[in-house]
Amino acid sequence: MKACVYGMGAIGGLIGYGLAEAGCELSAVARGETLAALRTKGLRLRTGDGIAAAAVRAVENPAELGVQDLVVIAVKAPALAAVAERLRPLLGEDTIVLPAMNGVPWWFFQGFGGKFEGTVLRSVDPESRIARAIPADRVMGCVVHLGASSPEPGLVLAGPGRRLILGEPSGIGTKRLRDLAELLRKAGFEAEITGSIQREIWYKLWGNMTMNPISALTGATMDRILDDPLLSRFCLGVMGEAKRIGESIGCPIDQSGEERLGIARKLGAFKTSMLQDVESGKPVELDALVASVKEIGELAGESTPGIDALLGLARLMARTRGLYPEG
Repeated sequence: MKACVYGMGAIGGLIGYGLAEAGCELSAVARGETLAALRTKGLRLRTGDGIAAAAVRAVENPAELGVQDLVVIAVKAPALAAVAERLRPLLGEDTIVLPAMNGVPWWFFQGFGGKFEGTVLRSVDPESRIARAIPADRVMGCVVHLGASSPEPGLVLAGPGRRLILGEPSGIGTKRLRDLAELLRKAGFEAEITGSIQREIWYKLWGNMTMNPISALTGATMDRILDDPLLSRFCLGVMGEAKRIGESIGCPIDQSGEERLGIARKLGAFKTSMLQDVESGKPVELDALVASVKEIGELAGESTPGIDALLGLARLMARTRGLYPEG
C-alpha cells in the first residue's frame, strides 16, 4: 500500500512511522530542514531503547510521487488551502484522504444529513479552495488523541495516547473504513470506528476551543488558567454555548463542563499548541477552533456572546503579531 504524509511534524511523523512499520510504502512531502533530514536519516522515532529509523521517500514536489492509496494530512489549519491544491497529483479515484488535524473541518456538513447538509463553512474554507481540491468522497474523518513532539526535523518522540477515531462523513460503515482501521491497528494505534465522526470532532473541539486561545492571549499554561476562578468560570460559559450549538446540530455532549475541565487539570502545567505557535511566530488556528463554532452557532440560531468575546480578543492579539490575516 502506498501511503504519503503531508506534514511530517510530530503527529504526521508518528502516524507515518507506524504506517511504515505496518508494511506501507511510505513517502512524504516536505521542505527545508525536514526534507533534508528525512532524506539523509530517514523518519526517526525515539523510544526508551534508543532511536529507530523507517525508510521514507521524501520529496518537495508531490508530482514526483504519483497516485497514492492513502494520504495523511497533518498540517495546521491555516496552511491547508495551499496544501490541498498541491495534493492533486497524489489523488486517484480510490485514494483515501485522512486529515489528522484539530478543529472543525471543511467537510463537516458533507454527508451529515439534516437541515445543514452540504453547508459550506466560510470560516474554514472561504473560497471553497479546499473543497474543490479534495473531493468529499475521498475524505475519511479522523479525530486524533495522540501525544507526540518533534524535538528536531525528522525526529519524533511519542507521548501518551495512541487513539485514533475514524468515521465516514456519512456515518456509513464502509469496507474502506474497516480496512483503514485494521491497517492503523497494525501500525500500533488504537483505531476505533464511529458512526458519527462529527460528534467526536465536536467533543474534542469542545474541550480545547477555550484553553488554546486563552493560553495564547495570556501566555499561561493550562493549570494557571484553571486555577484562576474568573477564567475558569469564563471557560465554562463558552463551553456551555458550544454545547448548546452541538445539541442543535446533532452533536450532543454527554458530559458537564466541570467534568471536562477536570480532565484538563490532570495535564498539569501543559502548554497548548496555540501558545506554542504564538511563541514560535506561527499562524494560529483560530478559524478552525473558534470562528467555525461562531459560524455554526449563527446557522443554528444560538447566541454566542462568550465565543464572540474570545474570538475577538484572540484574533486581535494574533493580528497585532502578524499571525492572523487582516480584514
